[in-house]
Amino acid sequence: MAEEHLNSNFEDVGIEGIISGFQRLSPSTERTFKPSVPSSITPVVGMVFSSLDAAYEFYQIYAKKGGFCVRKGSQTEKNGFIAYKYYTCSKEGHKPFKKFDGVLEVVKDGKKPRKGRNRPSIRTGCNAHIALYSDDGKSYNLYRFVEQHNHTLISQEDMQFVPSSRNLTVMKQKRIYSLSTLNLGPVKSFNIMRTEYGGFEEVGATAVDCKNFKRDLNCFIGEYDAEMIVQRLTNKKEYLRDFSFEYTVDSNGCLTGLFWADEVSKQNYLVFGDVISFDATFKTNKYKMVFVPFTGIDNHFHNVNLGAGLIAKETTESYVWLLTCFLNAFGHQPKVVVTDQDAAMKAAIETVFTDSRHRLCMWHIMKKVADKVGNVLCNDDTFKRRVCNIVWTDAIEPEMFEKEWQEIIHDFGLLQNIWLESMFDLRSMWIPAFYRDEPMSGLMRTTSRSESENQFFGSVSNSQLTLVEFFSHFDMAIEAQRYNHRKNDHDTRNTEYDNWTDSPLEVHAHKLYTRAIFFDVQEEILASFEKCFSVNVKEEGENARFFIRDISAFGNGFFEVLAKVDDEFSASCSCKRFEQYGLLCRHVFLVIRMFEIEEIPEKYILRRWIREAVRNRANCSFFAEDSSNVNIDEANQVVREIMLASECLCNRFFSNNEELIKIRDELKGMIQKADESSKTGLVFKKKDMMASLLGYNLPSTSTVKLPPGIRNKGRGSHRRIKSKKEKAASRMGKRHRGCKVCGMVGHDIRTCSALVRPVVEGAVSTDK
Repeated sequence: MAEEHLNSNFEDVGIEGIISGFQRLSPSTERTFKPSVPSSITPVVGMVFSSLDAAYEFYQIYAKKGGFCVRKGSQTEKNGFIAYKYYTCSKEGHKPFKKFDGVLEVVKDGKKPRKGRNRPSIRTGCNAHIALYSDDGKSYNLYRFVEQHNHTLISQEDMQFVPSSRNLTVMKQKRIYSLSTLNLGPVKSFNIMRTEYGGFEEVGATAVDCKNFKRDLNCFIGEYDAEMIVQRLTNKKEYLRDFSFEYTVDSNGCLTGLFWADEVSKQNYLVFGDVISFDATFKTNKYKMVFVPFTGIDNHFHNVNLGAGLIAKETTESYVWLLTCFLNAFGHQPKVVVTDQDAAMKAAIETVFTDSRHRLCMWHIMKKVADKVGNVLCNDDTFKRRVCNIVWTDAIEPEMFEKEWQEIIHDFGLLQNIWLESMFDLRSMWIPAFYRDEPMSGLMRTTSRSESENQFFGSVSNSQLTLVEFFSHFDMAIEAQRYNHRKNDHDTRNTEYDNWTDSPLEVHAHKLYTRAIFFDVQEEILASFEKCFSVNVKEEGENARFFIRDISAFGNGFFEVLAKVDDEFSASCSCKRFEQYGLLCRHVFLVIRMFEIEEIPEKYILRRWIREAVRNRANCSFFAEDSSNVNIDEANQVVREIMLASECLCNRFFSNNEELIKIRDELKGMIQKADESSKTGLVFKKKDMMASLLGYNLPSTSTVKLPPGIRNKGRGSHRRIKSKKEKAASRMGKRHRGCKVCGMVGHDIRTCSALVRPVVEGAVSTDK
């Protein structure tokens, strides 16, 4: 009915009447709109500005209050400077008309045609603008101001959507960059800011703006990435005490290797460098360079970084260069080096670390047993128990290991297994029985320390980082690691322990060792009371041989302690715990108590385990030598103090709303004065702002080219390489739940045949 009525009205009036009706609704003259803005920030003909940037910023403040956006217009140069300059409304001009029928195809530079887009335009031909003139290029006079617009102005609630309001301030850029060092991307940074500021409209930018800023940052680095890093580390080597840095390039000048170590790493190496582990990790930078951190164990039994390197190829030559740099920086070789079975690493260690004992990772070897001997034998509990009893223990002698190994090979028919034979030939490189007399070898049997370190650095890095970003992330990770070390030192000094015994040895140990090491020593002292006793003593000249029974020990539980007491106490136990760990065993503690010695002998106190093993200090600070960066560092310090002061006031008056309102009003008044003032602060250029954020100046030339990005093992696919065992397990599919009664798959306890009652003869069955 509504359609019939509408059609009848059209028929009665006719098309001429409809057109004339629209003409009567059209205005006879063009409407104009004038912004309602305070006179203090309204442009006035005759105003003088110190620069074009100052005039542009002033007009932007006016436009933001008035409800429109500003565009930089045309300009005229005269005698080498800009004499005339126009700043217009963003809706100035008109978009060129292009017909769009939905299937428009555009051909550009002979490329494949693509569909065009129907893009709307904001242009309305608005004539609002300001015009500036200068005689000398030093100051600019505002000689024309058109205030009226031919379009409606934007409400203040919607000004957040216009481009002029979407601006990443200096502090927001710093926030995005700081969060990126924690491996948080620009979108996550935006979400954090909108949560802190109280909504999308309070951020003053969008997630796309944050992503564009990150893109601009990478573009600023660009082809100078390698050059920036080399210059930065070279400056550190020159200005920081005891900082080591070396790099190498190929024949084309492309960066192929980096090594660096600071003063703190060298101090840690002097104390904790007896046993080190290093392993290569991938996906830490966009150039596919392999990251190789050197890892030790500190006096809290935690990981400690002892330097790091980046190499382009996993070849013997690359590792030889890296280890040579390591040796040049630290001055002496470690006692033990733990790696996986990488052939290039093995060859490099034999070439450079000639005095070090190379140990292979037990875990990497043992995980291959299932593939080499078969799943049937590997699932045999007897086979697994016998192998683990001789492989994972350091309580047996090498002769006992060789005897048991040969018996296992014979009993399970593995005489023809070539892989087991090759592992037996390498037994001195991975079996703990062959490391019983090696100092500190008991610290690490596997590269799990390196795996843990790689995971630690991997949490703050990703495969898209530039070298500049990677080093900033690395510095943040090292800072966190050293902070944790200082916290562990603090906890050691300010925590007490529970007395497990009345022995003065326990009190002395608590004063000497860190908390983590003390707990280990405390257990040994307690075990000397509860689990150990002397069964016999023999005098051998000036020495006494104690035969100790340990009821908790592996095997027969008998140990021998050869002790000597003359001017000073000395003892050695057949368990070799002190030789391996640098800490006395329970058997020696029993003998010490028998001699009524109340303190641990000084010769058995190793510096690496005591509380003050290394000096407590933070990262070495580095400031660039040029004055502009010094000013930026001072400004950053002032900004941090302002932020801390604001946070302190908010915390102090959080429950006092009246005081908070006073503080807010005072700050808003300061902002208003800054907006109304015609004077503007220093305007940073985009490149200068990028340089201040990164801490790197843009080089004039690039002598060190970008790394070639050579494909290394482990690269390419984002999936890690799976073993045969893992592939077989995945082919089996999802594990199905079995019946609790019979253990079979396909039914549960409700329908299990073992619980179905027998059918009585003559009874009627209800089963279908």
